[in-house]
Amino acid sequence: MHAKDVLIDGFNRIQEEVHAAVDGLGPDELHTRPSADANSIAWLIWHLTRVQDDHMADAFELDQVWLAQDWQKRFGLDLPRHDTGYGHSSAKVAKVRVDSAGLLTGYYDAVHEQSLQALRQLAAKDLERIVDERWDPPVSLGVRLVSVLSDDLEHVGQATYVRGLLQTA
Repeated sequence: MHAKDVLIDGFNRIQEEVHAAVDGLGPDELHTRPSADANSIAWLIWHLTRVQDDHMADAFELDQVWLAQDWQKRFGLDLPRHDTGYGHSSAKVAKVRVDSAGLLTGYYDAVHEQSLQALRQLAAKDLERIVDERWDPPVSLGVRLVSVLSDDLEHVGQATYVRGLLQTA
């Protein structure tokens, strides 16, 4: 198995978990926060998708799906165009509201498809390419991809946990 196949499998697992986390939930459930400063399922899924979109577009020199396919307009959030949710205050988390789970999964699926297209083109040597020199040591493409996988899995796990809390309440 090639490294790109492992990465593709990992990203496919995220997609499955994103859908499972929001399937059948309405707006009230998507926006419920277990405590005043906790993240909602809607925010968690939106954020992990924005991070994947932002980081993959940057690493592969692509346009962000959020902007190129008008998802930013479809969501209509009162946030800056390039906002990914990083460092959001409780008040900003509350601004991420959606009408349906389908909006979240639609955006995730579009980002996922662009991610897979990029990953399918990878050669092993590409993973060594430096994509971010702001760090010491500089970040390679391989490290960035694992970072995105890790971050997405963490956040989708949090969304699943919040869903479980809703079901036991």
